[in-house]
Amino acid sequence: MSTTGATADPPPSSRTSSSKADPLAALGALPGVAESVESVRKAVDRVYGHRVMRRRSNEITSEAALRGARGSAALSGADWALEEVRRRTDFSGDDEARVVGAALRLTAEAGQLLSVWRQSPLRVLARLHLVAAAGREDAVGRPRQEGEGVDEPLVESALPSADEVSGRLEGLSELIIAGSSAPALVTAAVVHGELLALRPFVSRNGLVARAAERIVLVGSGLDPKSVCPAEVGHAELGRAAYLAAFDGYVSGTPEGMAAWIAHCARAVELGARESTAVCEALQRGAA
Repeated sequence: MSTTGATADPPPSSRTSSSKADPLAALGALPGVAESVESVRKAVDRVYGHRVMRRRSNEITSEAALRGARGSAALSGADWALEEVRRRTDFSGDDEARVVGAALRLTAEAGQLLSVWRQSPLRVLARLHLVAAAGREDAVGRPRQEGEGVDEPLVESALPSADEVSGRLEGLSELIIAGSSAPALVTAAVVHGELLALRPFVSRNGLVARAAERIVLVGSGLDPKSVCPAEVGHAELGRAAYLAAFDGYVSGTPEGMAAWIAHCARAVELGARESTAVCEALQRGAA
């Protein structure tokens, strides 16, 4: 979402790493971001404070994983009913089934990669794509090369060159390894937005981007039990709102970046609300 007459700032991971500034912390200071961070914290606290979480947190985590995978798949074009996802055992059929299967595999795999993320985020991203693609493409587990196309029908923004992808992935990796004083929400939003903008793999980039967002939210300690699936919120807010907010990220403007972070915050809040509803259902004996 460009602004007429304005020059867009480059995304955080494309800025030089020689600067001692913390670009993610700078994003945390944008107007409205602190309020988004606080709103997310309150939503997360509510679900973690629920009495059911003290006794049945594993069930809530499992249900959140299923619902998160369903939400991510919906954004990638496979909008199945939750019960259909729950019932199905074979995901090797048509394209939609393969998308849902990829989302489920990524959700399961993300929890196994938390300890690796801060040391080697590029290794984690390669693994996520390998899991999502399930060996169906030749170019699995590595960034795309010049001349290779991308199968990502949801995102229509300009596709960066392979050289730009390589440089910006390295920049993103350096930011993650160096750490930041920025809130986890900000880091998660940037990781998600940057991967969606770059589309570094030949396929499944949206699924990988949302799985990486989950890894940041869980690994940071904001949502250690993974019960606040942002993917649920992204799907509930809808594709149009998702793409409009993403346009803000691509613009690189302060207003656009703040809007993207606020959108991601709302998605986490809705994920927390979903799990709170699951807690309530379990408490009533209805689930």
